[in-house]
Amino acid sequence: MSSAPSGTAPTSSASTPGPSDRPRRRVSARIGGIGESATLAVDAKAKALKAAGVPVIGFGAGEPDFPTPEPIVQAAIAAAADPVNHRYTPAAGLPVLREAVAAKTARDSGWAVSAGQVLITNGGKQAVYQAFATLLDPGDEVILPAPYWTTYPEAIALAGGETVVVPTDETSGYRATVEQLEAVRTPRTKALLFCSPSNPTGAVYPPEEVEAIGRWALEHGVWVITDEIYEHLVYGDARFSSMPVVVPELADICVVLNGVAKTYAMTGWRVGWMIGPSDVITAATNLQSHLSSNVCNVAQRAALAAVTGPLDAVAEMRAAFDRRRRRMVELLSAIPGVSCPEPEGAFYVYPSVQALLGKSFDGVRPETSAELAALVLDRAQVAVVPGEAFGTPGYFRLSYALGDADLETGVGRLAEFLRSAQD
Repeated sequence: MSSAPSGTAPTSSASTPGPSDRPRRRVSARIGGIGESATLAVDAKAKALKAAGVPVIGFGAGEPDFPTPEPIVQAAIAAAADPVNHRYTPAAGLPVLREAVAAKTARDSGWAVSAGQVLITNGGKQAVYQAFATLLDPGDEVILPAPYWTTYPEAIALAGGETVVVPTDETSGYRATVEQLEAVRTPRTKALLFCSPSNPTGAVYPPEEVEAIGRWALEHGVWVITDEIYEHLVYGDARFSSMPVVVPELADICVVLNGVAKTYAMTGWRVGWMIGPSDVITAATNLQSHLSSNVCNVAQRAALAAVTGPLDAVAEMRAAFDRRRRRMVELLSAIPGVSCPEPEGAFYVYPSVQALLGKSFDGVRPETSAELAALVLDRAQVAVVPGEAFGTPGYFRLSYALGDADLETGVGRLAEFLRSAQD
């Protein structure tokens, strides 16, 4: 038998497919498994219909309808003209902004941290991703109370973690209990995602419940990633409580996420931050140095003006949101088949529409809240986000961060359509 020439492989009449013969994925399984942000998708569709001349009123986007306060805008204009902002800056953020965020955190929540514990990120969403990427190893479990913001489970999955959902509903005020959390804790539990005030429900945990959950996490060595982006948007008798303030001993296994988007009407500026133990922040900074380098310097200068400035504009926005909150609950609660708890924070209502599923709307019988939301958009020209996006089918999320006139008109259209339901 002659041997194959040097550098070539022996031939065989019965060829076996090798790795190069197998079809290759065009998109990785990791990224291909990510779903589009449902809230952004609803908002984009509403805007596209508006651009086409359809008078859609959108309740989908989670962003204030107010302009960014003028002093913040002027700070950005000045920053754009300053050549010092035309170059790379430290990956962890401008030192002056990290100092200011630390001072703002002490002022607003009572948690004293150093600038070295602060990492400035490209919006709160990047802070969410980097927190999970920094803490999780493949197979680690994260307890996630539902309803939850759409990005949380996707960020957990991208980090190789596994989401363990704890369902809540309107009967508990959309708040999870220690007993529920303990029931799903396993040896693989690494972290709890905690969000109060909540997106999408507007639920606010009272201080005693925040403390009980923090004590439970401390007892079992469970990390807490707490999203405080809506800290200034609470109403009535509700009060925001920061978990590492209520349970100081938890600080070594706690990461706080926040940003300027909701408080200062700066969703498009893309500045958020992580606060946590120094070793975690150092690791997350190393990740960010390769992922995106530094956050836009002009946006960081605007954020500096925001967090060091007065909260007068915030108070004005909160008063408007409070008025709209009460009015929207009143209007929705008057619709047969709709159950709408009054939210205590953020700028969303999360009514149940389960009693309307399966009913006939001019011959069409939607069986899910997603199908009903699609019908509402088509027939009533109102955009809402269905509960499927937040892990709890049978609900709608509506943002009241829109003008009073649009709120009245939009909910009026929604009410007229839903009242047409027939058995």
